[in-house]
Amino acid sequence: MGTENELMSELSRAGTNLPRHIAIIMDGNGRWAKKRFLPRIVGHQEGVKSVRMAVETAGKLGIQYLSLYAFSTENWSRPKDEVNGLMTLLRDYLRREVKKLKKNNVRLSAVGRTHELPAESEKELRKAIAETRDCGGLNLVLALNYSGKTEILDAVNKALEQVTAGPLSESKFKSFFYLPELPDVDLLIRTSGEMRISNFMLWQCAYSEIYVTPRFWPEFRKIDFLRAIQEYTKRERRYGGV
Repeated sequence: MGTENELMSELSRAGTNLPRHIAIIMDGNGRWAKKRFLPRIVGHQEGVKSVRMAVETAGKLGIQYLSLYAFSTENWSRPKDEVNGLMTLLRDYLRREVKKLKKNNVRLSAVGRTHELPAESEKELRKAIAETRDCGGLNLVLALNYSGKTEILDAVNKALEQVTAGPLSESKFKSFFYLPELPDVDLLIRTSGEMRISNFMLWQCAYSEIYVTPRFWPEFRKIDFLRAIQEYTKRERRYGGV
């Protein structure tokens, strides 16, 4: 299957065969911690290391968009201590990483009902987005308080408010999404072995190639990420054709 360096070299030569937009459902933090008799929040903390790896690797390969499912609308139902810990982790990540993102020319964006995040978390998010606005490399998209169904519903409601006549085309309807410029997902990666997309980018994933690994997110390493991308380059995308 190749070493890490061999895969990096191979994929660096792949050119247009590389996915333009990779999305990751970062699953398994809690189970990783439970297996080690640790609090769930420790799993989330360890998962940040995998986030750094994915961002750095995608940037080096020239991937244009990397979307990470960080916090869903359903995650509010988790224990209060875990939710509070996740919000603190988000703030800490943004404060610590923004300089590195700028140095590596990474532009940060977000999708979801981010206005419903705790005030301090939203403040740090807006600050980080503003500070990286002029970066022209990798586009890093954090899905926060996000639901694919809710994104479509919010788009419908915006369309009803603004469109007065005529049927909607797909492109016009997509203009009401959280990030209209976000291209469809080429490669969707899910860790932890679960076989579902968990309400993530339902519209954008209509024809995504899906790659599932049994590894939990905190143990997802660079070699695993490269193997997922390598697998993508070997697939034939037909979009319903022959």
